[in-house]
Amino acid sequence: MVDQVREQAYDGGGGVERSQATAVNTAEQRSLYKKREKIYPKAVSGTFRKLKWVILGVTLSIYYLAPWIRWDRGPNLPDQAILIDMPARRFYFFFIEIWPQEVYYLTGLLIIAAIALFLITTLAGRVWCGYTCPQTVWTDLFFAVERFIEGDRGAQMRLEASPWNASKIGKKVAKHSIWLIIAAATGGAWVFYFADAPTFLPQLFTLEAPFVAYATIAVLTGTTYLFGGHAREQVCTYMCPWPRIQAAMLDEESLTVTYRDFRGEPRGPRRKNAPVENLGDCIDCNQCVAVCPMGIDIRDGQQLECITCALCIDACDNVMDKVGLPRGLIAYDTLANVDARSHGDKARIRLMRPRSIMYMAILALVGAVMLVSLVSRSAVDVNILRDRNPLFVTLSDGSIRNGYTVKILNKDHEQKDFALTVEGVTGAELQVVGSEPEVLAVRSDRLASFRVFVTLPQGAMADESLPFTFVVTDSATQTQTRHDSIFRGPEQ
Repeated sequence: MVDQVREQAYDGGGGVERSQATAVNTAEQRSLYKKREKIYPKAVSGTFRKLKWVILGVTLSIYYLAPWIRWDRGPNLPDQAILIDMPARRFYFFFIEIWPQEVYYLTGLLIIAAIALFLITTLAGRVWCGYTCPQTVWTDLFFAVERFIEGDRGAQMRLEASPWNASKIGKKVAKHSIWLIIAAATGGAWVFYFADAPTFLPQLFTLEAPFVAYATIAVLTGTTYLFGGHAREQVCTYMCPWPRIQAAMLDEESLTVTYRDFRGEPRGPRRKNAPVENLGDCIDCNQCVAVCPMGIDIRDGQQLECITCALCIDACDNVMDKVGLPRGLIAYDTLANVDARSHGDKARIRLMRPRSIMYMAILALVGAVMLVSLVSRSAVDVNILRDRNPLFVTLSDGSIRNGYTVKILNKDHEQKDFALTVEGVTGAELQVVGSEPEVLAVRSDRLASFRVFVTLPQGAMADESLPFTFVVTDSATQTQTRHDSIFRGPEQ
């Protein structure tokens, strides 16, 4: 466990807190069977900590408030901007409406998300993990609650070691109660994406909501409370596969949180503005370890557990200010630049590299394909199923008849009439069971199925199969949708 011994050293008016904290997740201390030793990350102030607070506020606001945004789609349609309407099998995202038949858009979004993550990792390491990953965001929120109730790192460690009394029990109960409230709010917000939020909220509290809603809230409450309050760094180290995959995305030109050992070594204490021979800038205060939510020492080099949250940069910069040394002993840098600076060469940042260009090109291609598909998609989908048994029927007059099921999906929000014709066959007779081919009515937002027979006169086929085309014409706009099929007959 992080040592609980702490000492204060104040030199020349520039007080620097010296912590005897040691890294928890070092190679020597890791074991598959060793009991977890809790990490008590210290609060820190600085540029990256402020950035994390801003991102935390923005991401949580989006998650909790997005279901309450309204979007007018017209009469008889939901006015929730983001809605996964399971009963109607529809996904609404502002002006975009996705049908189950258009699940390929989801595939495209997943591809874009994956390639974007590859690109970001190639450019700046695990910044997704350090700033916007839900595990990081909610864990940061749970840390804030813990510090508010129990105090900072030292106070938490003393409280943990103290005997159980009324004060300790009160603080623990208050902390876990707030954690559970946050976790329940997380699960509760999630179900609002699947139902109209203003209508569904009172149903939840009056126990009128479906059982699946309460089950979902219970599961998400439990997982949020467990992962954010208890598992914490173990989720990132052992459960998440990304730390192991990211190694393939990084190279020597990737920006990562880096300890510039050429400047910091050898380590040793020093007085403010006092020249010290044979020592580097690192005063070995271990503040970078004390603030790390993963319990590692960045001075040991690149490690699987590091989520590049950059809190160690803030801690080190604060210490460098106190002892009168330049900032940047720990900073976002590339391995290539660290090597260049150690030899006195000029450092440079190369964002445009073959790997990053490849990811950008894939992103642009997939995005363009999805955009063109979305803009040019039709309001009508046609699907033709030909009978398999029997393949054909020979009528008494020698003509050949094939059966088909024609399915017309009307994505528009008003009823449409369609005319069905065929092309590519001569003398074909078209029959629709229960309707006329010229007037096929399909209600708004509905899929209509029609039983269709196509009959060819005797001698019209020169082979056992004949390709032809069904043409579905919108009677109002004269827009045509074509679907190829095959007419089957006896062997010639």
